[in-house]
Amino acid sequence: MTRVVLSLVVLVIFLLCLYGMWRGWQSRKRRQADLPAFPPPPAETGATVLETTGVYVGTTIGDDWQDRVAVGDVGHRAEATLRLTERGVLVERTGASALWIPTAQVDGARTARGLAGKVMTADGLLVIRWHLGDRVFDTGFRGDDKDVYEQWVQALGGRS
Repeated sequence: MTRVVLSLVVLVIFLLCLYGMWRGWQSRKRRQADLPAFPPPPAETGATVLETTGVYVGTTIGDDWQDRVAVGDVGHRAEATLRLTERGVLVERTGASALWIPTAQVDGARTARGLAGKVMTADGLLVIRWHLGDRVFDTGFRGDDKDVYEQWVQALGGRS
């Protein structure tokens, strides 16, 4: 009988944790309701300059590497292809919508250790800093080949 009670207690605690996480995500969505709409990818993005595969880690607001954007499906991690084209940066995510950053809105790029709850070894992530209106965003990408990060940082005018 004590095993059944203990199992039920553990199950209730687990369900309470899930409920708390869900409430936190909903609260974040409400706080971010004033964010401008992200631009959709254009029909023609231009010739590809750089391309790499990996995992889209997420997009955060400003300098807070933990303040993940939760609006729409932007907050969902996914396998992705990152493309630098003549007109901007395209993040094509598997199972989620594409993220488009026009060239005029890119402020630079850098390597980082962590972003949006994902912490790696030193320089494990490529982070693209960009703006939309008066809001600043950081978009993180963990590439399959980290040797290309320097090319991306140089191409986007950033620092490593």
